[in-house]
Amino acid sequence: MDTRETFQQGEQNDAANYFDQSVMDYKQGSERLRKQLPEMTQGYFDFTDACFKPGAIKEKEKQLMALAISIYAQDEYCIIYHTKGAVEHGATEEEIMETLAISAALGGGAAFSQGATLAMDAFDHYNHQNTH
Repeated sequence: MDTRETFQQGEQNDAANYFDQSVMDYKQGSERLRKQLPEMTQGYFDFTDACFKPGAIKEKEKQLMALAISIYAQDEYCIIYHTKGAVEHGATEEEIMETLAISAALGGGAAFSQGATLAMDAFDHYNHQNTH
């Protein structure tokens, strides 16, 4: 493996660590809140869990809606988390791209840039994990 290949592999590992570490940071922060505010935290998680259960709208579509809102709100943790959720429920690259396009149509350049970079990079990371 030449120096360039080693560098590219290192960049891929850094990206993987970034996405996985961001999800872990969220989980650790949530657990810290749960210890101090157990009723409030459990109430929040029960509510959000109920919101994401399949109903008239299936889980994948709910994850895509959450992704669009996350991109619009520029919430980087939620962009990663809901991209991961969408991929886990079978979202394709085209569906992710259409989702970010809708968000950009409402949120302009800032939403477009978050979608074109963070959401697509997260998609590539989690899609690669699901296919290997």
